[in-house]
Amino acid sequence: MNPLSHYVGNADEFPILRKWRFLNHAAVTAIPHRVAQAMRQYVDEAESDSYIGADWYSKIDSLRESVARLINAHHDEIAFIKNTGEGLSLVANAIDWKSGDRIVTTNVEYPANIYPWMEVARRFGAELVLVGEETDAQGRRQVPLDKILHEADHARTRLVSLSHVEFASGQRHDLTTIGKFCRERGKLLCVDAIQSAGAVPVDVAAMNIDYLSADGHKWLLAPEAAGIFYCRRELITRTRPLTIGWMNIVNAMDFGTYDYTLKDDARRFENGSLNVAGLLGLKAAVEMFLEISIDAVAGRLKLLGGRLTAGLLERGFPIVSPREEESWSGITSFTAPHLDADKLVKTLRKEFQTEITLRVGRLRCSPHFYNTEQQIDELLQLLPPK
Repeated sequence: MNPLSHYVGNADEFPILRKWRFLNHAAVTAIPHRVAQAMRQYVDEAESDSYIGADWYSKIDSLRESVARLINAHHDEIAFIKNTGEGLSLVANAIDWKSGDRIVTTNVEYPANIYPWMEVARRFGAELVLVGEETDAQGRRQVPLDKILHEADHARTRLVSLSHVEFASGQRHDLTTIGKFCRERGKLLCVDAIQSAGAVPVDVAAMNIDYLSADGHKWLLAPEAAGIFYCRRELITRTRPLTIGWMNIVNAMDFGTYDYTLKDDARRFENGSLNVAGLLGLKAAVEMFLEISIDAVAGRLKLLGGRLTAGLLERGFPIVSPREEESWSGITSFTAPHLDADKLVKTLRKEFQTEITLRVGRLRCSPHFYNTEQQIDELLQLLPPK
């Protein structure tokens, strides 16, 4: 049996199916039963025995291996962080910026991928370049690849920082092309992967990604504040930690000896005690994705998104999200010019136990692989046609 088919519509694995049509994984996910169980086990062990006899930290070491497999990295390149913004801020503070250096991003990024670079511009006189989103003949919204590459090619550009998938439009950037372009020209590529990890393939080697940051609470089906940070091995010792504590250091357990030598792998970015409960939940989620395969997940999301898009167009809702092979994602954003969109979202939640959301004037639907075709069809029936 295809491992993915076991999970589709399975309320034992995804208890939220018993109560909600939950179609908002691009916001904060509902966690699977296995993730909750992993976290409950930690709580039970901590309550009854504290750390005595627990294998929490060996499990977290195993999680490092699993995350590395998921994104095609090496476990030494993986650190754990509280959230996406922490990882992006780490990169922003790690580079020796000079006045006039350019940072290229887009004008439709989630704020976590804007404010760290605004602070660099304020402190060091760097220039923040925001490549604009455009509307094509079909009304789809995208940031053109050629314009990103044009700005990346500028002699003063030091770094390109992009969301792999844009939060409001759902556009998936062609990181393979962008990464190759940047690597050949000595530019750094930093990626916010919170809207792609767990939904579509992320391959840091094939995409020539230098830094990647993603919390686990969206498509990775994990709790909040259990995130991942990737740093390309060749950059690890040249990348300053954001904060310093006892765990960044070699021989961290030798408490009586002060040896301020940073670890030579990505653990140098972890300054102290970790979110053990959250990371054990993340471990259960990542292992599920490895069992299913991210290609199978992506195929399922493409199918659900295609069904949703066709139904929306049939009912007169303009589609914002690109659906081309190189640009689609798990997010389908659309508009409702004939309706009060905010009221619609509230009504769907209160009266029909159906959860989508509104982002920058766009209705956004983001089902995951366990959601059913029936749930997509029921959502469509709840949307008043034009």
